[in-house]
Amino acid sequence: MKLFESLLCLLMVAAVLMRVSRRVNVPYPSMLALAGAGVAAVPFVPNIEIDPKLALALFIPPAIFDAAFDTAPRDLRRLWLPLFALVVVAVLLTTAAVTWVAWMLAALPLAACVVLGAIVAPPDAAAANAALSQLNLPRRTMAVLQGESLLNDAVALLIFAIGMSLVAHKADFGAMIPHLLIAAPGGVVFGLAAGFVFLRFRQWFAGAMSARIVEFCGTWAVWIIADAFELSAILAIVAFAMYLGRYAPDQTSARDRVHSYAVWDAIVFVLNVLAFLLMGLQARVILSRLSSEGMGHALLVAGAVLLTVVLVRFAWVMLYGTSMEFVMTRFPKAVSGPKPNTRVGLLVSWCGMRGLVTLATAFALPEGFPGRDIVVLSAFVVVFGTLVLQGCTIVPLIRLLGIKADLSLRDELVRAREQLVRAALDSMSSESGPAADALRTELEVKQQSSPRKNVTRIGAELSRLRRKSLAAQRDALAKLRARGDVEEDVYQQLLEQLDWQEVATTPHDQRELEES
Repeated sequence: MKLFESLLCLLMVAAVLMRVSRRVNVPYPSMLALAGAGVAAVPFVPNIEIDPKLALALFIPPAIFDAAFDTAPRDLRRLWLPLFALVVVAVLLTTAAVTWVAWMLAALPLAACVVLGAIVAPPDAAAANAALSQLNLPRRTMAVLQGESLLNDAVALLIFAIGMSLVAHKADFGAMIPHLLIAAPGGVVFGLAAGFVFLRFRQWFAGAMSARIVEFCGTWAVWIIADAFELSAILAIVAFAMYLGRYAPDQTSARDRVHSYAVWDAIVFVLNVLAFLLMGLQARVILSRLSSEGMGHALLVAGAVLLTVVLVRFAWVMLYGTSMEFVMTRFPKAVSGPKPNTRVGLLVSWCGMRGLVTLATAFALPEGFPGRDIVVLSAFVVVFGTLVLQGCTIVPLIRLLGIKADLSLRDELVRAREQLVRAALDSMSSESGPAADALRTELEVKQQSSPRKNVTRIGAELSRLRRKSLAAQRDALAKLRARGDVEEDVYQQLLEQLDWQEVATTPHDQRELEES
């Protein structure tokens, strides 16, 4: 009961802090990091332990699935070069640099230093997206950041697994190479096969509340089975989610999609909250075990690791941009795509916030791991430092750099809507009657022959008027209920209908629930 009460209190504190983050215009992951630090400073908060093997399985699969589901393979193919630079090269460089710093300052075994490097190497795009999603940044930049966050976790966790095996003296690196050559492609194949089977199995639960349970259980089952067969569990989840993201929408009803997206967003958000707060509790226990001299040394190591992580990303991103600009200038046909922009490069180098994967892999370290306290404390400092330092300064940096808004998404939406309206009008050509005439008139308003900006303005005005009429209907319904003129079941059904109509007429950027 004590554990349950503690978790409830922590979640309520986090909910309050989320509202504060919205008020002060701070990305919610940055506020979560501050909450974790606050928990670490409170002496009377109880210690909550989590099984190391449970940590990775609990926190990572839903977060990876949620990100991979919205990622298209064609985007990864189109952006393969910058993604390779960030996903593979940047992760390897960061791991190597942190390994050297930890080995020099902390005197840890080399394999333990590699594990620390792998833990802090992968940035998490959730924090960057929380700050950047409403700023109309270049879509290519956002796609690169999202693809990086999705794939660099796989590379970092692969290095993490190698380091853990070396620490346990299970195998030397040379003996592990054949296994690694099988684990990565094997995980992808298994994930695709699981997605194929799962799509057929899920049809039995279509339209039922239990479908959400099946989705979560299926995601965790893919991770557990892949891990049991020593395949790359994270690549299995990525392939599983991308397969479902490609084919599931065609086989899912609108009601199921709305419900599924809402539940997934809520669960992933709660897991993020719990991970940050649990890390704060872990940091408090570690600090309480250290003497004043030991604490100073541990914080020195953690600070050096944080500085290394930030500087390595900055140096590599700027070097890559300069190199690609030189190559594209001298050999314009060798590489396709737009030339790197120095201002965008500075922004990408500053979007290196660490998050859930770093926390979860730190949780996964067993108690007997050499230098565990320093490694976990360093991971917490890196997450806290990058989220607070970088997360809270991204928006001012964008304004300082003067990066222009990318309106291509809006223009593409307008073009696509025009085609959808034409298809709707064609479908009404054989229909007649008052209802068909009313709908045809409404569609023709959208299909104005005026310039697209006027079509957008008319559509926005139409949506505003619809929401105003819906508000009037909702007020009238509330008065009917207050007077007792309608029964409760009638009230609930009519209110639900009005809510769905309002969601349908609300612009997309105002429809999503955001904490920043």
